[in-house]
Amino acid sequence: MSRPPTRASPEPPPEWGESASASPPPLAEGDRGAVEGAREALAGFGVEPISLELAARSENITFRVEAADGPYALRLHRPGYNSLEELNSERAWTADLNRAGFAVPVGIKTADGRDYVAVTLPGGEARHAGLTRWTPGEVLAKVIERQDGDLANWFARLGAIAADLHGHSTSWRPPAGFTRRVLDADGLMGFDPSWGPFWEHANLSPGERALMEAARTKLHAALAALPRGPEHFGMIHADLHHGNLIIDGEALSVIDFDDAAFGWYLFDLAVSLTHQQQRADFDQLQAALLAGYRTRRALSAEDEARLPLFLLVRRLAVIGWLHQRPEIEAAAYLADIKPLTCQMCEDLIRG
Repeated sequence: MSRPPTRASPEPPPEWGESASASPPPLAEGDRGAVEGAREALAGFGVEPISLELAARSENITFRVEAADGPYALRLHRPGYNSLEELNSERAWTADLNRAGFAVPVGIKTADGRDYVAVTLPGGEARHAGLTRWTPGEVLAKVIERQDGDLANWFARLGAIAADLHGHSTSWRPPAGFTRRVLDADGLMGFDPSWGPFWEHANLSPGERALMEAARTKLHAALAALPRGPEHFGMIHADLHHGNLIIDGEALSVIDFDDAAFGWYLFDLAVSLTHQQQRADFDQLQAALLAGYRTRRALSAEDEARLPLFLLVRRLAVIGWLHQRPEIEAAAYLADIKPLTCQMCEDLIRG
């Protein structure tokens, strides 16, 4: 596939990802009800807040909660995405990752052992609320934005963390009732993919739609032919991009497991690289990521050769994500990522 142009990477719209920004967004009029819901949820967890600050308004509404026993992150999950069974399953996986020594959010239970509290916001909107310990530090996205420090080092560290996550997945056995979506050929490139029919985005021309539909057909066939054994396919983070990685000194933590699913491990690596594809140093960052991965887990030359396939899958999935959220102002972002995406589709179709 074509080499990406050497220019700055386009930044995703502010709603992309769940990480807290350095400057918390101001409370909008519609957030007042969310504050009421947050206070109701905290009562369910037995936490008396000293302060409550909006940290991120995105897929979910996330608050930073100051309390006597330290800061927490309270997330009001958007309705219609993950069921309560799926949320409980996410927490079961992250709890096991915590026990295995991974730096991931530490979940808090209610007094009666529940992971989530149901709240109703003004207007009747029902949401599930989850509480975790606050992950201190700064998102990797901010470090990249400032061009601060040795980025290749952080991508090597990220590669090692991804390898450890995948190594854990190869032997992990989900508990009874565990339910998460499956990002297989149908889940990624089927007629009704998990993140929406990207080829229907309103900002695509008829030619671009036809091109992406043709690419979808070829990608679906290619994915369907890939191995699905535990060495290649298992539980993945599925959103391991620079907005969901927290740097605190020398420590690197992973947050936001909202999209966690069963999928190919290569998809996690593609997610980590997609937002960097249009950077001048993309080759260096990719090499660092893969080198870091190989310090902890084998990655065959055959699997590395499949990575461009997953880079395109991820780019198309992002367009599908935006298609499902027309309220997000992302026209400039889509215009920036579309040329390379279409070029990659053409390369794929030409074989």
